[in-house]
Amino acid sequence: MLKVMQTAADSATPNAQWEDLIKLPTPNVVEWDNIKTQLDLVLLALETLTGIGSEAMLSAAANLNLESKVPDRVALWRLRQSNPLRKGQGGRKKLDVEEARSLVLIICYLAQQHQELIRRAVGLLEQMAGKNREPHQAALLGDYIDAFCNTYQERMEEDEQISTDLLTHLALKLLVDLLFYSAPGGHRRLWLALIDRSAKP
Repeated sequence: MLKVMQTAADSATPNAQWEDLIKLPTPNVVEWDNIKTQLDLVLLALETLTGIGSEAMLSAAANLNLESKVPDRVALWRLRQSNPLRKGQGGRKKLDVEEARSLVLIICYLAQQHQELIRRAVGLLEQMAGKNREPHQAALLGDYIDAFCNTYQERMEEDEQISTDLLTHLALKLLVDLLFYSAPGGHRRLWLALIDRSAKP
């Protein structure tokens, strides 16, 4: 029993999680644009639900021994600007595989820290669906949906005006995804989800 507990504890360390990700498949070159977009959108969902900002993300990077990959606000901003949907060309760069792994670990670390809030939001979503009511009628979900939609529209380029319904659907899908990423092994789930989604047209 103790050995099992020790193994579980070991698998939770930043180094063990990094090793986990190295063992998983690496995306093809053509998949990177989708992966950069997905990572930025998951972070967008996390920050609009919890109210965290770049300081919390940099603190997570430090706690995970990832300061060499994400040393400061400018580096973090450049990584997020690599999302091709983002407005503006300044600071846009290619995202390499180590930077992508770093963002995955940061996302899951922060999701775990805010797991109680994420669970509460998903529970509310299930309740509203069970009562056949719109999600925004619950205060927590309404605030999250508004914040997500507003921030998305502020930051992303739009070839066509994306509808509020589509943004709401995206926000709620990402919320449910965050619940899975906040659980043990969430980093593996997120990495495999990125590859799976990026391979789809």
